[in-house]
Amino acid sequence: MPARTKPEAKSVVRVGPAGWSYPDWFGYVYPKRRQKGFHEATYLAEFFDTIEINTSFYNPIQPDHAALWIERVAANPRFVFTAKLWQRFTHETIGKNTGQANSGGAASSGMVAATKDDERAVRAGFNVLLAAGKLSAVLLQFPFSFHRTPETVAHLSALLKRFADYPLVVEVRHASWQTPETFALLAESNAGFCNIDQPIIGRSIEPSAETTSPVGYVRFHGRRYDTWFTDDPAVPSHERYNYLYSPEELAPWAKRVAKVAERSREVFVITNNHYQGKGVVNALQLISILKRSKVKVPEPLRVQYPELEAIADSPPAEPSLFPLVKK
Repeated sequence: MPARTKPEAKSVVRVGPAGWSYPDWFGYVYPKRRQKGFHEATYLAEFFDTIEINTSFYNPIQPDHAALWIERVAANPRFVFTAKLWQRFTHETIGKNTGQANSGGAASSGMVAATKDDERAVRAGFNVLLAAGKLSAVLLQFPFSFHRTPETVAHLSALLKRFADYPLVVEVRHASWQTPETFALLAESNAGFCNIDQPIIGRSIEPSAETTSPVGYVRFHGRRYDTWFTDDPAVPSHERYNYLYSPEELAPWAKRVAKVAERSREVFVITNNHYQGKGVVNALQLISILKRSKVKVPEPLRVQYPELEAIADSPPAEPSLFPLVKK
């Protein structure tokens, strides 16, 4: 495996949530009463130096949207985005003889059906962010069903070459990828490895602190063992991410983040346990742990999660301004 050298300068660690457009965040993360011109990304940029764009997983980013988002976070000069690659490259499949599952979990016989037009559409939005210095990582997120086989290794290798002009990070969830060969492939491609916290069911990738490029990455999905792989239509989709980490659960991860930072130029720590702002709570707690200091806390969130009082850097505002939302 190629030697990985420590960066010359101290690593920059940015912690933030995955996405910002969640209806259930109003009254939890965001004020229920919003001023004219309110934008979620502008609000979050007061508290965080990064957000992972997750809408890009479902559809390519429109260039005008990318330009708008750059304007919305301009008040925080430290702020940068990361973004997921469109699922058409990582989940949707055609072809022959891979035996992998498609995005719906059904057996499929091939690899990704992405076209040159699909690639152009993805690049149009990404390039606006990149040109502005606001795109620090592109996440290639694969499902648990994406096991390591000669065909999937070839597919991943092709994607890494196809998008090599972006700072890439790869998230895989099946333990078959947790091998020296995988880390060597990523290091040779100058792509980062995404260390994840997820329910450990079957052959799930376990917690790690791997680095394979100057970009370190960590993602939190929550630990809802009962809903992680459920296909019960009676269970709301948000329940998969309805999980609040305790400080005791975050502490070992803070040590892993520090280890990743020793071998990275930049580190991104993304909380995807988004339901009712739980990921925002945990992101703030992680910042406090890593910086060993108190942090600025959104007032609505402090009302909903009193445990944030322990890390808030200022007294609470008038409670009547942020009425409770019934949980």
